[in-house]
Amino acid sequence: MKLAGRLLSGLLLAAWLALTGCGGGGGVGGSGFEGFMDGASAGGPGVAGAGGGDTSVAGVGSGGTGISGEGVGSGGTGAVADSGGIGSVDGFGSIIVNGTRFDTSTAQLLLEDTVSLRLGMTVRVSGTLSADLASGTATLVLSAADLRGAVADLDVAAGRLSVLSAPVSVDPSTVYAGGLGSLADLRAGDTVQVHGLPGLGAQLRATRIERLAAGALPVLSGTVQSLDPAQRTFTVAGVRVSYAGATLRGLWPASGLAEGQLVRVRARSPGDPLAADSVEPWYPLPAAGGGRFSLGGVLTRAAGLADLQVDGLPVDASGAQVSGGSAADLVPGVRVEVAGTLRAGVLVATRLKLRHAPSAPPESHFSATGTIGAWQSPASFRIQGQEIDASGAGVVFVNGSAADLHNGRSARVTGSRVVDDVLLAERVEFLP
Repeated sequence: MKLAGRLLSGLLLAAWLALTGCGGGGGVGGSGFEGFMDGASAGGPGVAGAGGGDTSVAGVGSGGTGISGEGVGSGGTGAVADSGGIGSVDGFGSIIVNGTRFDTSTAQLLLEDTVSLRLGMTVRVSGTLSADLASGTATLVLSAADLRGAVADLDVAAGRLSVLSAPVSVDPSTVYAGGLGSLADLRAGDTVQVHGLPGLGAQLRATRIERLAAGALPVLSGTVQSLDPAQRTFTVAGVRVSYAGATLRGLWPASGLAEGQLVRVRARSPGDPLAADSVEPWYPLPAAGGGRFSLGGVLTRAAGLADLQVDGLPVDASGAQVSGGSAADLVPGVRVEVAGTLRAGVLVATRLKLRHAPSAPPESHFSATGTIGAWQSPASFRIQGQEIDASGAGVVFVNGSAADLHNGRSARVTGSRVVDDVLLAERVEFLP
């Protein structure tokens, strides 16, 4: 089994290299794919394993993942390979990332730290994108937790907390799971797993917070700072990390570990310094130009539309269609989604959407499209594996009513909040 797992790991690594256009870049130790595959063949999924041992590898359409084999196609002609996106999952049917609907019917799904893909989880999608950037076909979807540990410095009113001493902020789109309905349900000392986007001041903008049982192993993500190769230490989000005994997993540039890189650190126990068991790139950006790509993240630089930075990537949005707010709302710390073409290390955007801009009214961000199943009542049914509650007094029904909710009926459900992993419906549109 182990030999077969490593063989498949090698094949997946080769596919990833081809998809991202990366050459034989440097790095020490095995790839992140070895961690995925070794963990899957060594004892199954979970969130409390060590390093690559807490992983699961699932095929798309295998059931219970929130992803079905019902794709939407490539969205017409003009699809370009070596494309994809980095962001959080906002919808199922197949999956929606940064406003792009990716058909996942033939994709390989690699999950670490979870057994199924859920709303709010951060992902890296590789595949093709249509010319209008509205749809694509995924060949590979990767997802891993960005932060895991005990809660401290909880400030519910300010929407802030810290995990492993790393600062975390929430916004109206943060998904809550593991018995959580909001930040107010957390207590200091609770163990949580966070998916999020790197932001300002070493802060992680949480897209999903899930409460776990105590004992889950630490994960830390952010930008490498104060790198000391002689002492083999650096800091991430203000947390001192020792990588003296760590394996550098995944695909690294020829320069290896360097100042300013976005990384994900795994350890076997908390500590100061945090003794890393492994260090890997945080959803590596494409090395080659020419592909279509989308990014969901927080603006860390905003010197005008032509000079933005998201997830460590320079963005030129001078020719982009801006929605969800105005150009005046583009300031550091604002969450955005951008999509366009990679040219000489810059994402030349044709579409830019602001999330939660002060000048724009709120709108629904989460959706599930497909056939209703597991129906018990308007307050409890599923679409594409996503649990939904459509019993609220203000739910708008289109082409039907609550009485039409039953197994086998096709519908598109949208809402702006996910409470304890349940999508609270605001609009239900019945489909032919």
